[in-house]
Amino acid sequence: MTQTGPYILYSENFTRVFTLLKDPRRITKGNFKYPLTELLFLVITSVLCGHSDYECISDFGKLNLEWFRKYFPFEKGICSPDVLERLFQKINHQLFNKCFMTWAQKSYSLTKDELIAIDGKRVCGSYDTLSETAASHILTAFMSSKSICMGQVTTQEKSNEITAIPELLDSIDIKGGIISIDAMGCQKAIAEKIISKDANYLLAVKENQKELYQQIESLFTLKLGATSDESNDLGHARVEKRTATLLTNLDLLEEKENWVSLKSILKIDTERYVKSTKLTSYQTRYYICSSNEYSAEKMNHFVREHWAIENKLHWQLDVNFGEDDARKRIGNSAKNFNLILKTALTLLQRDKINKISIKRKKLKASYNLEYRELMMKV
Repeated sequence: MTQTGPYILYSENFTRVFTLLKDPRRITKGNFKYPLTELLFLVITSVLCGHSDYECISDFGKLNLEWFRKYFPFEKGICSPDVLERLFQKINHQLFNKCFMTWAQKSYSLTKDELIAIDGKRVCGSYDTLSETAASHILTAFMSSKSICMGQVTTQEKSNEITAIPELLDSIDIKGGIISIDAMGCQKAIAEKIISKDANYLLAVKENQKELYQQIESLFTLKLGATSDESNDLGHARVEKRTATLLTNLDLLEEKENWVSLKSILKIDTERYVKSTKLTSYQTRYYICSSNEYSAEKMNHFVREHWAIENKLHWQLDVNFGEDDARKRIGNSAKNFNLILKTALTLLQRDKINKISIKRKKLKASYNLEYRELMMKV
């Protein structure tokens, strides 16, 4: 099949994104009749259209072969599900991750005071009881305002996040941003790493930093020039009131000297009423920040933005892409396919014109060729 016009440029751009990725298949096996870039394009497109298991991907490719040939030759047609399964088991995950981050960097520009949330997710379906292989735990840096995954690091346990966070920070450009991490990442070395990369930190504080936590708790009882902001959220049959209290006078905070550039502390009081149970719950959380330039209102917004990684990324991967239900357990399958899911999700979330759910966007891409082509511009 001879390609002409804009399709040559399209396939060249797609191929260039994955230039670092080496084909793990042995040439003597003859699998090279299905080129790596063709298979990746097939899988990403199929997932974007709502098909996440290898059998459905193969079937979708066969039904849409004419459309796929607009972008790549597919001289041997569409491969079997077994070819795809073996491929994703063997792809070098570190190189694949580098390719993903290279592509992601083309999708955004980091502006000053952009919040980057760092959080981990356990891929439940990757646990193999037969071989007793631990489930993959993936630590992700997520730009909340643009719904873009900037990069990720894979660990075997949540406890390994402490050592993985600096590695993730070194792999992405965070200059000028503000990095938010839950209490697991509230470590002096992590704070120092963030400051060394010309960014600010917003770290949740719990009893794992006992002295700091107790001093912050006591300091807020004194109300030394604190400012506050209140916001209300109504939706999903619940009412939530969030009160942010910000304190920048830290003269009485003895622990201040142990934390690089610590300039403000924050208290978030949450009151949540759930209509279905008719119960009201209360929660108080504390944070430390390396800047005193943000208002209480802005800090309230930052904390709310941090949890967008749960709603806009983790929830989407589980509910709309069925990641936790998938049984991709052998080799690098789960970790590699996580990158595919994030790529497809990012492509769909870039569409700001159609105000419809991710589920409906996937459906639209499956039958509307013009929309599919628009979403697949990489």
